Amino acid sequence: MSTSTTTQTEQSVRLTSEDQLPPLPSAANDASFQGLARGTRNGTLKLRGIPTFTNLQEKRQWMKEHMAAAFRYFGKLGYNEGVSGHISMRDPILADHFWMNPFAKHFSTIKASDLVLLDADGFVVDGGAQLPVNEAGFLIHSEIHKARPDVVAAAHTHGIHGKTWSSFGKPIEMLTQDACNFFGRLGVYEDHGGIVLSSEEGKNIAKALGPDNIACILQNHGLLTVGRTVDEAAILYSMLEHACHSQLMADAAAANGIPKKIIDDAAAKFTAEAAQNPHNFYTEFQPEYDLLVEETNGRFLE
Repeated sequence: MSTSTTTQTEQSVRLTSEDQLPPLPSAANDASFQGLARGTRNGTLKLRGIPTFTNLQEKRQWMKEHMAAAFRYFGKLGYNEGVSGHISMRDPILADHFWMNPFAKHFSTIKASDLVLLDADGFVVDGGAQLPVNEAGFLIHSEIHKARPDVVAAAHTHGIHGKTWSSFGKPIEMLTQDACNFFGRLGVYEDHGGIVLSSEEGKNIAKALGPDNIACILQNHGLLTVGRTVDEAAILYSMLEHACHSQLMADAAAANGIPKKIIDDAAAKFTAEAAQNPHNFYTEFQPEYDLLVEETNGRFLE
């Protein structure tokens, strides 16, 4: 369904969803982000980072295309498991509205036009696909978006390594440079209330995520990541899933007498300060996005 026509509801909201987001430095003026790459001697060649838009209808379509790419990426990595797993994305126009994937549709088949728009109460509204969504998904994601106005997108699936590590109910160790992406910003929800069918469980998860973490391990359940873009939430999810895989393998080796070497806090903090940037995490996903466009001839953009 086309979203090029502004509805009466959108006119009445007057862009408060976009206005409530905390300001983000432009990529060109973000010194820590630009410090990750080397360009021309005179400094005119810069990393692009998250693009900006003056037309919010165009931004909405761009966001939906990248959300569809995130699902295709998750499908490639085998994060599907039946009807479980969901990504949510705050709408840039309608306050308290967000997009989700339709119920029981394989991640690898999702297109931008398949995404569903929900209001603040979790009901499907016009503007997106007219399909039902996962009840547990709404209850988790709605509470996260309420508690964290800085969060544009949140991702949760039942990846095998993440959910296996979650059974320990503790954070990952700083075993690798990539694990340091989460240093100081990884929460743990040390409980499991069963399948999420009440708002109270969603609130508990949002509380465990905390005010500024980028990820949370849900005990006996799986992983949750968030970001200022859906690209960030998606790449952080795969990074954390891989870190859990590394942790499981390292612990298995350690159980056989091979000692682990943990990165010290100072080095982990130094690495994290360079990596934990929304422009950087957005950029980390772009090679995957470009590959998906090439592999599918852009079919997920429809």
